[in-house]
Amino acid sequence: MSNIPDVDGVQDGGKPLAGFKVLDVSNFLAAPMCSMFLADFGADVLKVERPQHGDEVRHWGENRDGVGLYYKVLNRGKRSITLDLRTPFGAETVKRLVQDVDVIVENYRTGTLEKWGLGYDVLAAINPRLIMTRVTGWGQTGPHRMRPGFGTLAEAYAGFVAINGEPDRPPLLPGFGLADSTTGLMAAFLTVTALHEARRSGRGQVIDLAIYETLLTLLGPQVVNYDQLGLVQQRSGSRLPFTAPRNTYRTRDGQYVSIAGSAQSTFVRICDALGVPDLVADPRFATNRARLVNAAVLDEHLQAAIERFDRDDLLARFVEIGATAAPVNTVADIVADAHIGARENIVTLDDPELGGPLRMQNVVGKLSRTPGAIAAPGPRLGEHNRAVLIDQLGYTEDELAAAGIDLPEPGRAAAE
Repeated sequence: MSNIPDVDGVQDGGKPLAGFKVLDVSNFLAAPMCSMFLADFGADVLKVERPQHGDEVRHWGENRDGVGLYYKVLNRGKRSITLDLRTPFGAETVKRLVQDVDVIVENYRTGTLEKWGLGYDVLAAINPRLIMTRVTGWGQTGPHRMRPGFGTLAEAYAGFVAINGEPDRPPLLPGFGLADSTTGLMAAFLTVTALHEARRSGRGQVIDLAIYETLLTLLGPQVVNYDQLGLVQQRSGSRLPFTAPRNTYRTRDGQYVSIAGSAQSTFVRICDALGVPDLVADPRFATNRARLVNAAVLDEHLQAAIERFDRDDLLARFVEIGATAAPVNTVADIVADAHIGARENIVTLDDPELGGPLRMQNVVGKLSRTPGAIAAPGPRLGEHNRAVLIDQLGYTEDELAAAGIDLPEPGRAAAE
């Protein structure tokens, strides 16, 4: 049974993944996000980090008083121990831990765990029910399998970057870890799928997921359109190749709204809300396929109509008529938004390391009977060394000291 504490009255035993144990030996973004999703729904996730340094994400991006903020999100609800997997002590400890876990999550370059004596064949001999979720840049097979890889490369390789941006400008990378994040979500899904199968068969297996693969599928009909019609999708700004209108538009007060008319009835209501019903009767815009051919001209007409309104007044008109539009929110807008507040999409947690409350995105999705919940923000480095390595596995303090493992006291981070 999971050792994660109860949160807001939701008992671990009521969470759908309660009782499953996950050993997370990964770093950075994609694989830790996988185990984050598992922890959100009750899995007991034990994170293994490098002594002294920890997960690289502790040193990414913004920090407060030296504490990496994104780490707090990606590793929420997990416990942290420190081990150097390159050493005999680290490898032996992993072997002890996998005796009693359901899943191990890793994202080292292909062949690295095997080099350290921790390949799946070795670990499965210890625990035949073990599932190994392997997230790598290029996968375990194929001519690129030994190359280093990460999300930015995957976004270009999968075809996303080629279609992102304006047609007369260079292709654009996304402004967040798109490939890593989508990979983390898919890895969590595949892990739960394998856990379900293991209940039937009693056997574990390897999940082999390359970072570019999920994004390749999510990009839409590119492959089938190329196969059947020879089409290569080009950059078109905010437009889509299969529906129009679809873009962002500036309002009179300098704000922006997003508008999409994926169905004919939706387009009619948009024109009604904007006071331009004549556009519906215009042969250039009478059907979705006609609008796709004339998307640039349509955008000009819509922009001229939209800039007659301030954003809030425009959105109120759209709501009244039932037309489709949304504000282009910044994170400040999101945190203050009444609907996001009502849906509890942002949660406030106490963080002892930061000495106060911390807000972050909440668990995605709402299960009516067994909802997920975030136990706590990401832990201090090595916070659970004593509980796991000494109390659970039986090592002595002298053995840990010889292996370079710190034993942080409560309320104190591991040595930097």
